[in-house]
Amino acid sequence: MNHKKRAFVLLLAGLLLTGCAGTNAGTEDSAAAESTASSAVTSTAENTQEASTKESSTKSNRGNRSSKSSDAQTLTYDGTSQMDEVNASLVPADIDDDYRTTYEIFVYSFYDSDGDGIGDLKGVTQKLDYINDGDPETTTDLGATQIWLMPIFKSPTYHKYDTADYETIDPQYGTMDDFDELLCACHARGIRVILDLAVNHTSVENEWFVKAKDYLKTLGEDEEPDDSVCPYVDYYNFSREKQDGYENLSGTNWYYEARFWSGMPDLNLDSDAVRSEISDITKFWLDKGVDGFRLDAMTSYYTDDSTKSIEFTKWLTDTVKGQNPNAYLVGECWDDQSVYATYYQSGIDSLFDFQFAGQEGTIAKKVQGKISAQSFSDQMMKEEVLYSSYNMDYVNAPFYTNHDMARSAGYYAGDDGSKTKLAGGLNLLMTGDAFVYYGEEIGMKGSGKDEDKRAPMYWTQDANSDGMTVGPPDMDTITMKYDPEDVQTSDPTSILSYYRNAIRIRNAFPVIARGSTETVSGISGDDICAFTRTMADDSLDPVLVVINCSDSEQSVDLSADTASSDYADLAAVLTVSSDAITLSGSTLTLPAYGTAILTK
Repeated sequence: MNHKKRAFVLLLAGLLLTGCAGTNAGTEDSAAAESTASSAVTSTAENTQEASTKESSTKSNRGNRSSKSSDAQTLTYDGTSQMDEVNASLVPADIDDDYRTTYEIFVYSFYDSDGDGIGDLKGVTQKLDYINDGDPETTTDLGATQIWLMPIFKSPTYHKYDTADYETIDPQYGTMDDFDELLCACHARGIRVILDLAVNHTSVENEWFVKAKDYLKTLGEDEEPDDSVCPYVDYYNFSREKQDGYENLSGTNWYYEARFWSGMPDLNLDSDAVRSEISDITKFWLDKGVDGFRLDAMTSYYTDDSTKSIEFTKWLTDTVKGQNPNAYLVGECWDDQSVYATYYQSGIDSLFDFQFAGQEGTIAKKVQGKISAQSFSDQMMKEEVLYSSYNMDYVNAPFYTNHDMARSAGYYAGDDGSKTKLAGGLNLLMTGDAFVYYGEEIGMKGSGKDEDKRAPMYWTQDANSDGMTVGPPDMDTITMKYDPEDVQTSDPTSILSYYRNAIRIRNAFPVIARGSTETVSGISGDDICAFTRTMADDSLDPVLVVINCSDSEQSVDLSADTASSDYADLAAVLTVSSDAITLSGSTLTLPAYGTAILTK
């Protein structure tokens, strides 16, 4: 499979960007990690000289472990209490492309910098060290390499998906200077920033709609609109007759298309003038240094007409790539996989992988025991073939939940956090650009109406503490199931610790995001999911991933399948308990919900 490769950029260069805020070097943390990592692995090797030689040969941008680890034929990782210490020796690969780990942020509910109860851009900047502190040696950040900001443009609603001005920051979130500061600080840490772009519709308060409405009110009963007099009447779909999906224009006998609700009039995407406006908008933000866009509601561009929606997506993709070839686009096509896969024909980089997401998606079904462990890997293989049939350069966008879905903490009755961790790990072990919705990494709750799915980030139990937001208007009171971030951050057994380790593994072994999946059927089954990730051109070192999806210990014989028999080194682990993961000879033993990453 062919994959886009971008210019190789060292993080140190990013830290030297003019005017950007620097990051704190975690020298004490890295020194401590080095000290503990060496004691976290118990090993015996038949030939230590051979092990040392093998270690030195793998230290490259192909990804893997730093010199702090030791290779051996038999390794024991002593459970979650030492998982942080063992994986701390992993070094993120120096690759700058579209295969990232993206953190989705609803600014309104994330972090409040000025005490008004509403999250803001300065608040996001203040919490960047939580997302990625820019120092690959530290382990106290998530390690995400991209953030998706849900809409930040001026809007009359709390969610801001109805845009009043596409080139103005909503005053609730701050100023353009605040945004520039955030963007600069992100780039200094090696974090890309993509913005939510909703161009299927605007707000009724958008100047385009206001001018069109005012003009239509001046027309006589039999007088037709003239776009040479008011060009904005061509920006929307107006009619003198009531049609399906149309709303009455107050004070007139006119109707306008508004499929989502009356406050969101649909744009006429056939209009050259509208397309010109959209082109100006994307150029405005790309010129500021934004790294791309998340495209909202793509299947609604043209109602019940995927052919025209794909055509518009192609136009938009070509337009953005013409302005910046390196800009990244990920699209929301909330439909069956067979439908959204066809949108890859447009040339768009990524599409959200709804097949695997939500309470009825492949990830949750596996954790709930509704499908076999092997079928999880088989379905990944199947979709890789499907997507590449439309675009060989596609980059999958797996995610587990988002702002429109019930949060995952409510998926598993009686869960002590183990299943929540496993599900998050499955998402982060998929190929492409993996997305994490804020708060999922600490097991936040929220379901039902949209406001409850976008509750305040649970930084601390004290709702009156600095930085805490009040959440969206009309949000219900939500009692969280798991500890807040300030408790989980120092707990090696927490959901947060598990996510940090999963992302660290993803960053350290670049083939996980970029390679092709192949089920190792000889050791896979109802409880065990085993697959390899490889590059056709052998440009990245391959890995074997073995996941115990059951609630009891499982042992597998790696020699039982030729595809796994050569993977002799236990390189990283994900565990949900203090039970050990061991590799003795060719026998790999995994505790309940344990995951092992093996290399050759």
